[in-house]
Amino acid sequence: MIEMLDVKLLSSRARLFKALSDRTRLEIIDYLKGGERYVCEIIPALGKAQSTTSVSLDQLYRAGILKRRQEGKKTLYSIRSSEIFKLLGEADRLNLMHLADVSDEVAALKRSLAK
Repeated sequence: MIEMLDVKLLSSRARLFKALSDRTRLEIIDYLKGGERYVCEIIPALGKAQSTTSVSLDQLYRAGILKRRQEGKKTLYSIRSSEIFKLLGEADRLNLMHLADVSDEVAALKRSLAK
């Protein structure tokens, strides 16, 4: 019988990947590569509604991807750990492998249709 992973571990992974499953949240992570930013800088950089940006920032914070701090009435966000960029790089490599496989399939289909 296969040993099941701990439920807490699975929940933690699910929370992380759910936070990464949205384009706006990925744009925020990419924008914060440049360092800590005020919310009032992030909103116009993304070109999204304030509410959309705020919800996305909160989701990334709750998933442990971002850290935040108050400076007076303003809130600053930054990347908690650069390890997130390694994870995203691995995702890019997996996507590239998939695209290579699909490309081979498309070429085979084209050859088949040309007969």
